[in-house]
Amino acid sequence: MKKALPLLAAALFIGQVNAHGLWTEQRRGNIETIYGHGAEDNAFKAEKISGAWAYDSRGKMIPVTVKRLDDHARLEPLKPPAVVAVALDNGPWSLTPDQQWINQGRSKVPTSTKSLHTFKYSLAIYHQGVSLPVLDQLKMVIVPEADPLEVGVGKLLPVRVLVDGKPAAGIELLGDYRGAPHHISGKTDAQGRAQIEVRNQGLNIIAAEVDLPVVNDADIETRGLFTSLSFLGEAHHE
Repeated sequence: MKKALPLLAAALFIGQVNAHGLWTEQRRGNIETIYGHGAEDNAFKAEKISGAWAYDSRGKMIPVTVKRLDDHARLEPLKPPAVVAVALDNGPWSLTPDQQWINQGRSKVPTSTKSLHTFKYSLAIYHQGVSLPVLDQLKMVIVPEADPLEVGVGKLLPVRVLVDGKPAAGIELLGDYRGAPHHISGKTDAQGRAQIEVRNQGLNIIAAEVDLPVVNDADIETRGLFTSLSFLGEAHHE
């Protein structure tokens, strides 16, 4: 019975390492990066934000600064953006035989029984009628194939999931990651496409993740990718 406790703790910890997602929200006039699962909004090391990009409605880049706070990161674009993309590098993790997770690769934890490196990505669309730029910096991305702010609540939004720039088949999509983080709303076809219902008048967060095997790497055996697409179900008007 005593062995169950460290096993449970390890399961809970890997849940945070592997299952937690990334998205952005506008709060008090700021664009905040959120690291969590469902309704959870967890503190994280701001230096793990490995990149942030902002664009206007024509897809032209806007300079953006990452303000690294004590428990999260805030994005400060030079002017209000139409699109924001963010990447978080969660680093390598190794599981020891006594069920402890260490934030190092297996080359430094030679007794490890499992090793992985997770990356989180998010794409937020704030304005109607945007022209999305090429998003090669997001190794997994949910690309809307219609304007998500114009589809309407209760209607289907066509999307395409790309992994390493290529269409990804068989990817399960969570249509309301914050409100129903375990409810699968659809799965991509052979061309990486799916149709997902727009659930909310307010913030919608569509999410997906995948674990990819890694070979000939001294530190990890798995690369874990999470990605989100966020937008308002109804465009905001003053």
